Amino acid sequence: MDISIRDVLFAFVGGLGLFLFGLRFMSEALQSVAGDRMRSILEQGTKSPIRGVITGAIVTALIQSSSATIVLTVGLVNAQLLTLRQAIGVIMGANIGTTLTAYLIGLDLKEYALPIISIGVLTFLFAKQKRAQLIGQAIFGFGLIFFGLTIMGDGMSPLKDWEIFTNLMMSIDNNSLIGVFIGMVFTFVVQSSSATIGVLQELAYQGAVTYQQAIPILFGDNIGTTITALLAAIGASVAARRAAVTHFLFNLTGTLIFLPLFALGIFEKMVVLFTNYFFAILPDSVGVWETLNIKLQIAQTHAVFNLSNMLIHLPLVTILALIVTKVIPGKEEEEAYEYKTKFIDKRFLNNPAVALAQATRETVRMGKLAREAFTNAIDYLKTRNKALVVKGMELEDIVDALERDITDYVVLASQKPLSREDSNYAYVILQSLNHIERIADLCENIINQSDYATKHNVEFSGEAKEELNTMIELTNETLNLTLIALERRDKAMARRVNQNEQIMDKMQIDYRKNHIRRLNEGICNGNNGAVFLDILGNLERITDHCKNITQYIMGEA
Repeated sequence: MDISIRDVLFAFVGGLGLFLFGLRFMSEALQSVAGDRMRSILEQGTKSPIRGVITGAIVTALIQSSSATIVLTVGLVNAQLLTLRQAIGVIMGANIGTTLTAYLIGLDLKEYALPIISIGVLTFLFAKQKRAQLIGQAIFGFGLIFFGLTIMGDGMSPLKDWEIFTNLMMSIDNNSLIGVFIGMVFTFVVQSSSATIGVLQELAYQGAVTYQQAIPILFGDNIGTTITALLAAIGASVAARRAAVTHFLFNLTGTLIFLPLFALGIFEKMVVLFTNYFFAILPDSVGVWETLNIKLQIAQTHAVFNLSNMLIHLPLVTILALIVTKVIPGKEEEEAYEYKTKFIDKRFLNNPAVALAQATRETVRMGKLAREAFTNAIDYLKTRNKALVVKGMELEDIVDALERDITDYVVLASQKPLSREDSNYAYVILQSLNHIERIADLCENIINQSDYATKHNVEFSGEAKEELNTMIELTNETLNLTLIALERRDKAMARRVNQNEQIMDKMQIDYRKNHIRRLNEGICNGNNGAVFLDILGNLERITDHCKNITQYIMGEA
């Protein structure tokens, strides 16, 4: 039989392209719908390895991308928001969650692909709400997956009669490692285990690959998918690199355990028993191993492999973490004040909602440094300890550096499609950065005024000191409320900031009048007055910047 290699190649490449585009389009939409909740679920649901497994499985099943889950996990480890032990649980769960895609492909919905695509397109184009548009995008991507599979399946059906291909597949019967290598390389090239397993299922359905030949390739697919996390960890922290290597070792060890068992026929019997038992407990189900199509058989094998691998490794999480620590030695260097950003990471940019949530965290961190600069400046005003001047300059430099880095990051995140809420909050972050930087500048002004007071032997009267302390306490309280409002998007806290700012304005007027009275009575002199009024002005301006930040939070600016 004559086979047109060109037709097979074109159908394969075109179908695979549609499959990959549909999978990515659907995954991106689902991630956008999930928004920042993905990050919150991962952070809150990983207190123990078992909870981490469940959380990783749920998140991956929801967004239909184990790579996205693991890349996000690596980013959270890099930001020190997850520990290595927590990340290992999520990685195990992500491997289980990704099996859902194989089950969906096994349902053989190809004849419904075009109606699904039309529903998705109509929803995507004509829905007015962003959330509805994203749901339409996900439906369109879902339909495109099956349309791509249809094209691939029709194009690859002649391969079962092509001698070169059949000889390659027969070589797997003689040496399973060839199959593992094929699966590993193919997944590394395509960068999607879901896609390569889908291709494998379709080849098996067309009769070009037998079940015995497919499973070693399936094992290789599971190893190849770890390359995504390894690439994501390049340039990351030691802990993040360890998390990525853990993913690789986890899947590699699983293959080393189950490949010999498969060669001996033991693993296949495990899958058959699990399938017959699993379907037997479902009500009104007649499904047993023999009644499943080969695509579902591969999906079931994929699930049993990942579940069994997880059960073997789960009690060994601590040992696995220890091994990875030995493989990648070194420890994180802790600095008193890091010039580098801590929470933002380019790995998050594929999910703008997560990226902006992390940018908010980084902005709050910058705000806390500005608050520390305020405390430092006030301490210097009271003690004139020269070491505090050095610390104040360092804090100012860090705040300036963070402002530049966070601004660049938010701009990059804003280049992605954003919901109205995320777009507004990106604006809040950018505006807040400017005001926080100005607060740090005003703290530097207070240090300079303290130096002037030292140089000219300025001493405040008891009444002046009491007034200054009252304004300092109110300013510190306002800074704290502002950071809470920014972190939580809390409008009640924002209103309290505005109330404090109004009190501060009145207080400044009253204290200026009191100061003029003291000058007239000779209690204070000109130098005292200049320093006192300048410090009052800087404190009042700090609360002004706090008010400006909270006005953006409340949508009034």
